[in-house]
This record gives sequence, C-alpha cells and structure tokens, in this order.
Amino acid sequence: MSFISGLRRSLKKNDKKRNSSPVGSPDSPTSPSRLSVVNCKELDPVIPDFKLQLAEPADGPKATGPSAESQRSNLSVALDDCMGALDLFLQNQFEEALTQLRSRTKDSMYHALTYATILEMQAMMTFDPKDILAAGNTMKEAQGLCQRFRKKSGKNCTEEEMHAEVCYAECLLQRAALTFLQDENMISFIKGGIKVRNSYQTYKDLHAALQSPGYTRGENHSHFEGGVKLGVGSFNLMLSLLPTRMLRLLEFVGISGNKVCGLQQLEEGAATSTFRAFLSTMLLLCYHTFMSFILGTGEGDVGDAERLLRPYLEKYPKGAIFLFFAGRIEVIKGNLDAAIVQFEACCESQDQWKQFHHMCYWELMWCFTYKRQWKMAYFYSDLLSKENTWSKATYAYMKGAYLSMMTPEECKVLGETEVQLFRQVPGLKQKIAGKSLPTEKFAIRKARRYLTDNHVPLPVPPLEMMYIWNGYTVIGKNKELTEGMMQTLDDAQKNLELLPKTEISIDDQCLLSLLKGLCLKHLGCLEEAEHYFTLVLCNETQIKYDHYLVPNALLEHGLLCLETGRRKEGVALLEAARLNYKNYSMESRTHFRIQAALHTARGAEENGVHSPPPSSP
Repeated sequence: MSFISGLRRSLKKNDKKRNSSPVGSPDSPTSPSRLSVVNCKELDPVIPDFKLQLAEPADGPKATGPSAESQRSNLSVALDDCMGALDLFLQNQFEEALTQLRSRTKDSMYHALTYATILEMQAMMTFDPKDILAAGNTMKEAQGLCQRFRKKSGKNCTEEEMHAEVCYAECLLQRAALTFLQDENMISFIKGGIKVRNSYQTYKDLHAALQSPGYTRGENHSHFEGGVKLGVGSFNLMLSLLPTRMLRLLEFVGISGNKVCGLQQLEEGAATSTFRAFLSTMLLLCYHTFMSFILGTGEGDVGDAERLLRPYLEKYPKGAIFLFFAGRIEVIKGNLDAAIVQFEACCESQDQWKQFHHMCYWELMWCFTYKRQWKMAYFYSDLLSKENTWSKATYAYMKGAYLSMMTPEECKVLGETEVQLFRQVPGLKQKIAGKSLPTEKFAIRKARRYLTDNHVPLPVPPLEMMYIWNGYTVIGKNKELTEGMMQTLDDAQKNLELLPKTEISIDDQCLLSLLKGLCLKHLGCLEEAEHYFTLVLCNETQIKYDHYLVPNALLEHGLLCLETGRRKEGVALLEAARLNYKNYSMESRTHFRIQAALHTARGAEENGVHSPPPSSP
C-alpha cells in the first residue's frame, strides 16, 4: 500500500494532536515557517500531522565548509545536474542536454523524468508517430523508476520518497497530456481515467500534506513544492477548459477543476527559481497564447504572457522556444510584421531541432494568410508538406486552398493546381496513436467535392480554415486586415452569384455569411453582423453538408450578445448550440469554445460585471 493511503487513514487518528499544537511551535499553523499556499475548494482538506521524516544525521559535530558540500544528498546533486541540462536545452544545445541526462536515466528519477520531458516536448512539436511512441515509452520507463523510490507503506517517509511521489504523479500527468495531444475530443483521455485519477489524487494529497501542521521542510523543499504547484495548477487549468459533457464524466470519478485556482498555482510556481518553474511558465504561455484561442474564445491575457516571457528572453535572447512565443504574442496583438521577424529569428537561432522551424513555418503560413499574401502562405505550406509529418493531408489541403485564391497564370508558375492537390487529400489520411486528426478529417470532407469532374469550387477555403483556427480573433485587432478580409469575402460573394445553383449553393452562402458576420462584428457593425449570423440559422434545413456552420453561427451570435451586455440572450444562444447539435465537423473544438464562453458569462454574472458594447474602430 502506498504512503498516500496511509496519509488518508491518519486524518481522524490525529485530529486531537493537531488541535493541541501550541501557537508558534514549528508545527503550528501560525508558525512563520509554515508554507503559504492557495486554498482551493477543489482540493482535499488538510491532512493533520503529516511528517516528512528525513534521514537522521550521523553522530558527532556537524560538518562545515567543503566537507558539508560533499555531504549533499544525491537528490540535491541530481536536481542541480538536471537544472544544468535544462539550461543547455534553453540555450538551444538540445543534444548536449539529452547526453548529459542519458547516463543516469536508469538510476535517477529526476534524470529520467527530465529526459522523458524533453522527448515529449519534441514529440509535441513533430507529431511524428515514432516520436510520440518513443516519448510515451520513455515516460513510462521514468514512471517505473519513480515507483521504485516510492514509499511502500507507513505514514512517515524520507524527502526522497516525497519527491518520488511528485515525480510519479508528473509522469502520469505528462502521459495524459500526450494522450490529449493525440485525441482532441478526449475520448482516450477519459478511457485512461484510472491513470488520470491516480495522478490527480496524488497531487491533491501532496498539496494537503504541504499544509499539514506536521510537515517539515527538507533540503529540497522548494523543488518539491514547485512540483505540487505544477501538478495542481495543470489539472485545475486543463479540466476547467473541458466541455460540460466531458466534465460530468470526470466529476463522476471525483475529478474537477477551477481555472482561477489553476492559474494562480502555476503563477506561484513560475515565480520561483526551482526545477519546475520553467514548465509552469511554459504551460501558462501555452494557455495565454494557444489554448485560449484554439480551445477557447481568445480569453488569454497577453500582458501576463509578455510578463512571463520577458525574464527568459533577457537570459536566453537566442533561445528558440522563447523567440517562438515572442512571435506568437505579436500575432495575438495583431502586429504581423513584428511576428514575422520573431519567427524568422527563431528559425535562424538554431539548426539542431528542425521541429522549431516547422512550428514557425505554421505560424508564418497563417501570418501571410491574414495579410492575404497567398504566394507566401503557399510557400510555407509547401515547406511543411515536404519536411513535416504531422498531417500531410492538411498541408496538401492548405496548398490547394492558397492556389484557389491565385490566378491561373500564378498557379502555372508554381507547377501545381488546386484540383490536383485537393484530390490528393483523402489518400494522405493518417492516424496518430490510432486516432485521426480532427483538422485532417475536416480537410478531407471539404476536398471531396473535387473528386467529381464537374465539381463546384470551394468559395474561400483559406478563410474557412482560418475560422477553424480562430484566426478572426487575430485580425479583429487590426482594422486594415479585417477590411481586407471583408473585401475578399465580397469578391467571393460575387463569384458565387455567377455560378449556377446546385445542392451545395446554400452551404457556400452560409459559410460566407458566417465569415462576413465575424468581420463586421470586429469592425463594429453589430446589427449587420447579427443579420448574417441569423441568415445561417434561417437556412439550417437547406444545408447539405456543412452542418457545423449552424452551431458555430449560434456560438458567434451568443458571443456578440455577451460583448454587448445582453447576457441572458447570449447564454440562451450558447446553450442552444451546445445542446441541440451533434455529429458535425470539428464538434469538439466548438464545444470547447462554447464552454469558454459560458464560463466567461457565468463569471461576469457572479462578479456583477456586464460587458460594455465594443467601441467603434
């Protein structure tokens, strides 16, 4: 039985002992040495009188000077060595970092965990099935090593055993994160519920132990505390983003999350100089610059992202990962030229890991899409299709999409046609860990109309995929970009009206209406925007294939209502989108965004806040 189980049994047994603890004693809640942590209602109650039992020092006088340094614990030495390897990693010396770690991955839990974490970061950048498999297996091996160091029974444990618990939980958490990356709709994540719950419960127990009156700080307490904050913060943040129907399944087995608590725990972890401060910072940066846009409505805080990134950029001015986030922040702010400079600098900063280049190519592709520079966007999608294995089908689709926006003469120079590329898309379908990518499924469905000889062209495929990736939130910050996109949609409308009516004409018209509504909303033309969102709903029964347009039109209409202070109407529209539609393209991503919008609406109601109408540009 693990020591965690013993901790839970001690709850009632030691109530009297806790209550009799004198004020000001080392174990007293009011002692100056007591740990100050956030109390979140989602966390377990404090476990009384939990005692971190450190190894007793040898008899005789205490060592001082160099001899004291030689007596530092193996745990301290391992943590210092891993932080040195992490420093190499942040200086773009990726292989050197892995080499420094590799020699001790069989005997040191922190070396094994750090090594596996770097491999997982690599897998998250490549999406290469081989990298994902290697990262998963390495993390599983690290978890097995941590298991050897865990306390098997009894209440008290050594500092090393406490660290083994937090490292074990972190291995489980990272394996769950890798599963989430593979399967956006979280089915595999939920199927692995036992693994997830074990990690979640361990973090809750360790958080409670930190608050226990009997807890004594060890030599590496700050690193241990940072690990708990990383785990508690990660779980609370990730779980708070899940759609309601997924949350209910997790809550059934005792798992819940609170975004405010999660962000606060991660902020506290990031503010330290501990081993896991970097990971806490990275998770916060990912939330503010990616997760809140792709799986939300753009509610991330750019100011917080800039504040978190600044000290790392000062220390590692050529660090590829930090240059990448600097570019992403500029994208969110609508400063595309500045973003392009940062992404290009990121590519020039190192050549060891091409994965960073590919991440930049993806962002550069979208930057030029927002600027409507189709040739440059095509150039980067072509680079991705040749060098990256994430989704050949998506890359081929994007190449065809950009060619569809060019003249026949321009396409001829490039040596490819949109029809050729769109017809390749279904044959490029792949599976990662047995799952098809949602974006890839969407691209295949859209490209199918080109399989017939008398096909009807897609009206604005780059602009449609831009919506899937929430790009209108980006261009909405720049009036010139939004007006340019509106002009492109007006041109597409004229072309659509010249084509003969077919069974899919309403689909194409509704797509243009949705995208026009978005542009008009960002331009401050709110009544016109509502008109276009309503048009989609009015034509619901006539849509042949693109059924995803209706719940998304309801979502966008609901967001507009919330932004103009019409909360009740907005929530009703969001609930209609959530409850009344299923089995449509990109459904899971739409539900993530609905959840984010409802969370914002409910938070505003609880705080008595009413969003004012947006000012005119």
